[in-house]
Amino acid sequence: MGGVTLITADHGNADKMYAEDGTPFTAHTTNPVPLIVVGYDCKLKQNGGRLCDLAPTMLDIMGLAKPAEMTGVSLIEK
Repeated sequence: MGGVTLITADHGNADKMYAEDGTPFTAHTTNPVPLIVVGYDCKLKQNGGRLCDLAPTMLDIMGLAKPAEMTGVSLIEK
């Protein structure tokens, strides 16, 4: 049947639970999270990406054009 799976994560604040003053840290950190592509032979860009890059990456895998309204870029290295 074929198919492609993208696996990623949202680290939330598990990597930094408390601010320097001891109060709860509720913002997201800038630590990297994984992106794993299964079922599609490609190389991912190594300079990191953003959440807004996931949809353009999925469209790229499906061979569809990215709408102009999307600000992200595909993470598939060409």
